Amino acid sequence: MQVTINRIAADVCVAPQLDAAAMQALADQGFKSVINNRPDFEGGPDQPTSAQMEAAAHAAGLQYRYLPVNGAYQSPEEIAQFGALLDSLPRPILAFCRSGARSTKLYAAATQR
Repeated sequence: MQVTINRIAADVCVAPQLDAAAMQALADQGFKSVINNRPDFEGGPDQPTSAQMEAAAHAAGLQYRYLPVNGAYQSPEEIAQFGALLDSLPRPILAFCRSGARSTKLYAAATQR
């Protein structure tokens, strides 16, 4: 799987939906943590589950957090949770969702607090 990674800060990047095999490639590129912002099965039954992604991330030596949010609306609580993850996880961090847009919105909102 070809992964499109967009850098949105010095040590934070976003990407569209990843597959489990991408976790080792991310670790090889130096990432330390992954945040999954996409709810399970949002894209249908072929979308990898958070449990599959978490297992692959841990096998690759990455920290993994699951913070599923709606693509159209991110609540103040979800934004605060994302901010807490940014503050606590080892960097560099990669966050992903369907297209990368909601992870980007979460980052922008969380860093403007």
